[in-house]
Amino acid sequence: MRKNTIDIITLGCSKNLVDSEKLMKQFEANGYRVTHDSENPQGEIAVINTCGFIGDAKEESINMILEFCQAKEEGRLKKLYVMGCLSERYLKELQLEIPQVDKFYGKFNWNDLLNDLGKAYHSEFAIERHLTTPKHYAYLKISEGCDRKCSYCAIPIITGKHVSRPMEEILDEVRLLVSEGVKEFQVIAQELTYYGVDLYKKQMLPQLIEQMAQIPGVKWIRLHYAYPAHFPKDLFRVMRENDNVCKYMDIALQHISDNMLEKMRRHVTKADTYELIRQFREEVPGIHLRTTLMVGHPGETEQDFEELKDFVREVRFDRMGAFAYSEEEGTYAARHYKDEVPQEVKQARLDELMEIQQQISAELSHAKIGKEFTVIIDRKEGEYYIGRTEFDSPEVDPEVLIPAGDRTLRVGSFHRVKVYDADDFDLYASLV
Repeated sequence: MRKNTIDIITLGCSKNLVDSEKLMKQFEANGYRVTHDSENPQGEIAVINTCGFIGDAKEESINMILEFCQAKEEGRLKKLYVMGCLSERYLKELQLEIPQVDKFYGKFNWNDLLNDLGKAYHSEFAIERHLTTPKHYAYLKISEGCDRKCSYCAIPIITGKHVSRPMEEILDEVRLLVSEGVKEFQVIAQELTYYGVDLYKKQMLPQLIEQMAQIPGVKWIRLHYAYPAHFPKDLFRVMRENDNVCKYMDIALQHISDNMLEKMRRHVTKADTYELIRQFREEVPGIHLRTTLMVGHPGETEQDFEELKDFVREVRFDRMGAFAYSEEEGTYAARHYKDEVPQEVKQARLDELMEIQQQISAELSHAKIGKEFTVIIDRKEGEYYIGRTEFDSPEVDPEVLIPAGDRTLRVGSFHRVKVYDADDFDLYASLV
């Protein structure tokens, strides 16, 4: 146990990671040494930032808490604190079930932890963070919460209503991060397209991204977690006109059949969805679309699932993830629908859908052989440098493997490469 050392463990999404990074900065400002490694904890204090989105994520969070409780019982840890989405949602239950935790905090009151340790919150570091990502890229959270009321989703229950950050504060944070060496920004929120409605009475995502793009040193901007209904169409122009806005959009569509879209309360139709995809590809040539789909939502028939498969085959998403519905207490679906699709049917549908996508991904990857791309170098692994194109987000998308040979490439540097081979997901390229 290292005295005056705190381990922070982050579970769940990149939005949680930003909260952890902010807390790490505050701890450092108060004289602590902070690590971010669940595999090798060394501190006398541990803080677990939990996820509470779906069943698997909740289970992972609980298991991690219990693991650290055991370390505390064995004398390898003095204090254990828990924060984040799971404890925001189940605070009272967790306090009763796991009394070994010294204190539980929610998603928004983690500053209280500083007070409880007898430390102060340093407001002068409000937009500063200790980056846990490689120093050339960072996640940029522009809002918190969600006003959408999709049937299956517990996020509004956990995070509350959509709250946008003031634009100038976000731009100040971008300037600060650029001064620290960040070149690439993953713009994140529970729901990007609603940005600005609460503060400025209209959707302001296009204006925000356009202003970000003008900041010297911002090389790549990539957009994550958009919503298809009422999409701000001026964003097409911003993406088209600014070379540093990646031709990439992460937009969760969930389903395509009108029956399911209505049951899911998505406020969008099959026709709307096809039209939006058409506009994306027409207005932003070369754009790569990432989506997430759901199978097994209550009411999903074989016909609905066949429609979904046809949709995936026809649209040929560049990137696609999928998951099976799991009932979340408190949601509209849990209150109004019966979770009637058997688990084995959900899993079979999920496997079938991902098999279709794997074939598409392989074909799209192989179509890149012989083409040139600009890549950013993330790391070196064995005999390869590992990079990404503008169409690849860290940790979730394919990578580009470049044989190292006897040359040295700097992590965070950009290089022009030519693809000479591909597998189902990753590309192999040589320097041009």
